[in-house]
Amino acid sequence: MYKAQNPDEVICEFKDSLTAFNGVKAASESGKGELNCAITTLIFEALQKEGIPTHLIKQIDNTKLLVKKVDIIPIEVVLRNIAAGSLSKRLGLKEGKKLPFTIIEFYYKNDELNDPLINDDHAMILNLVDNRKELDILREYGRKINEFLTGFFDKIGLILVDFKVEFGKDKNGNIILADEITPDSCRLWDKKTGKKMDKDLFRFDLGDIKEAYSEILERLKEAK
Repeated sequence: MYKAQNPDEVICEFKDSLTAFNGVKAASESGKGELNCAITTLIFEALQKEGIPTHLIKQIDNTKLLVKKVDIIPIEVVLRNIAAGSLSKRLGLKEGKKLPFTIIEFYYKNDELNDPLINDDHAMILNLVDNRKELDILREYGRKINEFLTGFFDKIGLILVDFKVEFGKDKNGNIILADEITPDSCRLWDKKTGKKMDKDLFRFDLGDIKEAYSEILERLKEAK
């Protein structure tokens, strides 16, 4: 993140770095930052058209976005449509099992604590939000984003398994979508082949992550 000329704005740069398992596994993939910058731009622009407020102002160059300055709410909002990842491990659900309804989870953004799963009471005790209504807003936006993205990705032949979003408060105290939405923060499976098209390729050494991300970007461009 860098300062911009306007004090109410910042410049967000996407890096080529890759991390998994809370930084235990790390690497770099040339060009990944450029791909994720373009993917986030397309997705955020689509969400804004659907009435979801985001911090995106415009894409500056291949790896940088100009965004509204926000105070990040230290809660990762995770939405799960299909059992995978930590949900499968915690509950013993078979990976790939379609859930009867979307699960919304909150995680405390704290690297030292490995981003633990929390509930509403935890969020209030930790003063992560000002009141419980803000937690309801996070859930409401999460559901709206999930509803749109599920259909959005379906049109380009991808299944949205789960994803993580983060929110912040702008200068007026409004809660808006921030951070990014990329294959780093989503699980995406190809509808026809079932192939993983996200960071799990890096996590578990399953294939070429840059090839998958490039394929997603091309599909998004065609659907635009």
